[in-house]
Amino acid sequence: MILLFFLFSLLSQTQSKPLLTVTPTTLSKSGDQVHIQWSGVESPSKLDWLGLYSPPDSSHDNFIGYKFLSSSPTWESGSGSISLPLTNLRSNYSFRIFRWLESEVNPDVHDEDHNPLPGTDHLLAESESVGFESGHGPEQIHLAWTGREGEMRVMFVAEDGEERHVRYGEEDGEWEGGVAVARAGRYEREDLCHAPANASVGWRDPGWIFDAVMSGLKAGVKYYYQVGSDSKGWSTTRSFVSWDTSSNETIAFLYGDMGTATPYITFSRTQDESISTMKWISRDLEAIGNKPAFISHIGDISYARGYSWLWDEFFNLIDPVASKVPYHVCIGNHEYNWPTQPWKPDWAETIFRTDGGGECGVPYSHRFNMPGNSSEPTGTHAPATRNLYYSFDMGPVHFVYMSTETNFLPGSGQYNFLKHDLESVDRAKTPFVVVQGHRPMYTTSYESRDAPLRQRMLEHLEPLFVKNNVTLALWGHVHRYERYCPLNNFTCGSMGIEGESWEALPVHVVIGMAGQDWQPTWEPRPDHPDDPVYPQPKRSLYRTGEFGYTRLVATKEKLILSFVGNHDGEVHDMVEILASGQVLNGGDRENGRVGAVIKYEERDYSLSHYVWGGSILVLGGFVGYVLGFVSRARKRAASGSGWTPVKSEET
Repeated sequence: MILLFFLFSLLSQTQSKPLLTVTPTTLSKSGDQVHIQWSGVESPSKLDWLGLYSPPDSSHDNFIGYKFLSSSPTWESGSGSISLPLTNLRSNYSFRIFRWLESEVNPDVHDEDHNPLPGTDHLLAESESVGFESGHGPEQIHLAWTGREGEMRVMFVAEDGEERHVRYGEEDGEWEGGVAVARAGRYEREDLCHAPANASVGWRDPGWIFDAVMSGLKAGVKYYYQVGSDSKGWSTTRSFVSWDTSSNETIAFLYGDMGTATPYITFSRTQDESISTMKWISRDLEAIGNKPAFISHIGDISYARGYSWLWDEFFNLIDPVASKVPYHVCIGNHEYNWPTQPWKPDWAETIFRTDGGGECGVPYSHRFNMPGNSSEPTGTHAPATRNLYYSFDMGPVHFVYMSTETNFLPGSGQYNFLKHDLESVDRAKTPFVVVQGHRPMYTTSYESRDAPLRQRMLEHLEPLFVKNNVTLALWGHVHRYERYCPLNNFTCGSMGIEGESWEALPVHVVIGMAGQDWQPTWEPRPDHPDDPVYPQPKRSLYRTGEFGYTRLVATKEKLILSFVGNHDGEVHDMVEILASGQVLNGGDRENGRVGAVIKYEERDYSLSHYVWGGSILVLGGFVGYVLGFVSRARKRAASGSGWTPVKSEET
């Protein structure tokens, strides 16, 4: 009798245990969805949550991300389901359901936005593992110019270091003679300088990063390519248009501070607006057809900040565009900064803090390979930090990239590079010069912490820019769009619009509005420090908190920089600059012309024929995937969180 009672009790307990299932258990590629279903959760609570784990044997508190069960409309019944797209992290996933009691909420254990992290004391259910099929080829494909004519670099990630190749040709599937071996490399946990990057909570195996160069390319020709190997599988076919140094046209898409979105809540704030930025650029690339173009992302790239899987999420987000056009970058504070970094002058004590999450430039240096060979030693056993400063010509524009995070003062290697590079530009070949860096030389946002750095940039770099007739200076870091008049030492130069004399001065534009949602306030009035918005100084001709990106189109006669807003994909600000350096429009705020958008029929640049016609309809399969899967999933995660983010004062 006692034995029967024991068996009955055991059976009852077994039957009451929640059931957690996942289908399918094998996925093909990143972005494929899993359907997660649960039942039998007794007395469901809004704090019950589902954790994502990869690898499956991760400890309870080392989750990738989480969603509250209340994001399912049927959660109160004790049953529900969630669908999630998964990114291939080269290891399996598992899922766990936890009960988290209100009495256990610890505000001292929180994420970046000071939301308490969910507790793991009460495990209710655990799923079987979910994995990815082999043989589908590498992922995270992105292109870059090498700086040499007839070449295109391609980089990608695979699960092991076995030999991979890139095969390419002018016809899809005809690869004879167009095969290059990819160099394999990786970084290790001990290369990273601090937690969370080198701790169990943030570190995940980054896989093997491959780097190959396609050579012997004809100028301005469309090429098809695949990456991978016969034994491990090939990627789907991608295409690009090769570099044409003799072209009379330049097309580029430029922004800073984009980051990535995730369909789950995680330790670090993610950036939903990055989806829209990629959507509209994808539209524009479809519109221009077979013309060379490139993307420029000037710092604060993935915002991984030590949580390595966010690099994977970022590269899968940009893959549809970065595998089509070169993706160029410069370093920002969230890739690099940590107190132990070697260059930290006394005046920078308040500037170079822990923004990099312990990465110290290592993932950035390995996952990108920009032209030139700039590097700085780390002061540790880790490899030197790369991709700091470089330049290249594209059509009539000379592009220069610099690092605001490493030494740029006179006598440094970077200063010597900038001086020599700007003095050596052939203005007959490239009449326009565009300099880009992360932290701005000019901003009217309330960035008092960066004031000592801006002071040194104004003292040492602005004279170089003015003397060498830099056309545009583009900056990120401040998550706003702001365009200035032609400027020198806080003083607007005359634009000669009414026939008066004018001087060619750099036009500074802050373009850090591609995704990061922490918005700094504008600089307060000196006599009213509690009023953070007005007035807008005369030198600031247009500024907005709108998310978006900029589009640059140039011929040898004229350069046009347009600001495209993410909420509608339309141009909201524009400036035109002649090869002589004269700024034609967009500069007379007192007469109401600041931010005025030239009517479509008045635009006389090459993109108008494509973009302003029917191209708004051309969003393609990429948009369907991103908006359909990622955006809805992310919104469900946010709505079910039960917490209101607190915006931390960091850029």
